[in-house]
Amino acid sequence: MLRLGTALLARLARPRAPLRRCGAAAAGGSGEEQERFVFLEYEPDPAERAAAAALHRERELKLKPRREQRARGAVAAAAMAMPSASDPSVPPSGVSCSGCGAELQCGDGGAPGFVPAEKYRSLLSGGPAGLRGAVCQRCWALAHHGSALRLRLPPAEHHRVLSAALRRPPRHGRGPLLLYVLDVTELPDPVLPQLPALLSPDLPAAGVLVVGNKVDLLPADCRGHLGRLRQRVAAACARAGLQGAALVDIRLVSAKTGYGVEGLVSRLQRSWKCAGDVYLLGATNSGKSTLFNTLLRSDYCKSRAPDIVDRATVSPWPGTTLNLLKFPIINPTCDRIFRRQERLKEEATKTEDQLSTEEKKYLNQLKKQGYLVGRVGRTFQQQNSSAEVDFDPDLLSYSMDEDPRDPPKKHEEREEFTHNEVKDARWCFDTPGIVKEDCVLNLLTEKEVKLVLPSHAIVPRTFILKPGMVLFLAALGRIDYLEGEKPAWFSVLASNLLPVHVTTLSNADALYEKHAGQEFLKVPMGGEERMKEFPPLVPQDITLKGIGTTEAVADIKLSSAGWVAVTAHAEEELLLRAYTPKGTALVVREPPLLPYISAIRGARIPGTPAYRTKKPPSFVENLRATGSR
Repeated sequence: MLRLGTALLARLARPRAPLRRCGAAAAGGSGEEQERFVFLEYEPDPAERAAAAALHRERELKLKPRREQRARGAVAAAAMAMPSASDPSVPPSGVSCSGCGAELQCGDGGAPGFVPAEKYRSLLSGGPAGLRGAVCQRCWALAHHGSALRLRLPPAEHHRVLSAALRRPPRHGRGPLLLYVLDVTELPDPVLPQLPALLSPDLPAAGVLVVGNKVDLLPADCRGHLGRLRQRVAAACARAGLQGAALVDIRLVSAKTGYGVEGLVSRLQRSWKCAGDVYLLGATNSGKSTLFNTLLRSDYCKSRAPDIVDRATVSPWPGTTLNLLKFPIINPTCDRIFRRQERLKEEATKTEDQLSTEEKKYLNQLKKQGYLVGRVGRTFQQQNSSAEVDFDPDLLSYSMDEDPRDPPKKHEEREEFTHNEVKDARWCFDTPGIVKEDCVLNLLTEKEVKLVLPSHAIVPRTFILKPGMVLFLAALGRIDYLEGEKPAWFSVLASNLLPVHVTTLSNADALYEKHAGQEFLKVPMGGEERMKEFPPLVPQDITLKGIGTTEAVADIKLSSAGWVAVTAHAEEELLLRAYTPKGTALVVREPPLLPYISAIRGARIPGTPAYRTKKPPSFVENLRATGSR
């Protein structure tokens, strides 16, 4: 269903203002006519709305006790963020933050690992062991308020930490396996070509296993779309010089919903076994830390590890991990592999009706978040609750004004690994994200980042435009249809929270000048003052030739804000002009990632260039359909 923005509704309510409709109805008209804007966003069907309302009521009940602690939480947050709470005379602890891996210290409030001096001394009063499991002020702020404190950590420092780790002498006589996590929505991956420069020329790395993450965000535009995605990832690897024996495998997963993770674990245990260490590499915000946390709760780590190792801090804010986090890898003996396979076979025979109430509830939550869902279990030990830095990053977009969660209760005596458990252990490391240059996320505040990065399944929004029409994606991207003989289809794939507006070429500049920084275009936010420091949009001309009305010819990728798939009549030549903020990358992706995406749409909305949105159903991996045998 189509829901129009509040700004549009206000305009429609005004008397004496005839509307100029985009498209065929836009031809002619007097100067007094007002332009019609289209603000298309996905609205759930009644069943989904009822489920969302029930979930909202449940969340409200859970939040009620916390609201009583609002004042205390605000005071605590201010104390944690207070720069004057540092004490340079106290030496660093030598203990790592359990959320980001930075060394805990109280000497510099702008450096990684900072803990206010008073809190630091309180934790240290029981000896160095009192700091184990503690988190720095940055991780605390991310977990409880969804805000990232600005730190003096230049990209070169990220590169230094990562490069030094990869150049360590091989342990156990064999180099590490590199697990490169790649965000499939960001193809072509801007960081993958930098990977060879990080490795020492004489480093005997066992190879690179590329993990295409976030496949749950993309709708299936036709049968076999995952096979095509895998081909796109393989092509990106080949362009980066990663092929042959160096490329161990390519796996498609969703670290968030669990899709493909059991298959990844089986692949690692079958081929890599426990031969050496494993490093998770990738660009900032590619999902490395989410995958680290998912593997920590899987059969890939030692059975006691989830009760001892804290989970990595997960946040939409790029560069959350500041140093190395790790967990010990389990040795996949023949007996363990057999028992694991038996568990997977048993789970594959179940239907959704046979799941417990809690499993169904959790599964339904994942279905709302992604198109592809998987269940990640443990064979050797039941999951137990433990002290951990754990929060739902998706809730951050909606909880900026809510109370912080209650801090996790710490065990009086923290469990530790025995010497025999770790003396010959192989480890899985989560590493700092490699900073993406020319990325629009580098220009945004944390609140804006949460709106721009997709947190739920992307619902495609399709428009049919004629020459002389313009499409805006928030205030972060713009596409002008300058020349062409026939209408063309423009399918937007971006966060469902970002507005899309269509106008005419003659009014586009005025629209941007008036509404950039305001609620109408949403991002950036902050009004005229914000836009004074925000880079202007710069153009790039693009010429495309259509290949048919059912298949897109190319994607116009507006940095990391999203992309627009362009579908045109066969042999039809289009001249387009695309804009992104100065200093950010605009990429024409040929062939497109989802070539048949324009087919995922509802009926044309009369009098507008927009089609109604349509959300495909979700698929649960390794779960038998109800009623099948």
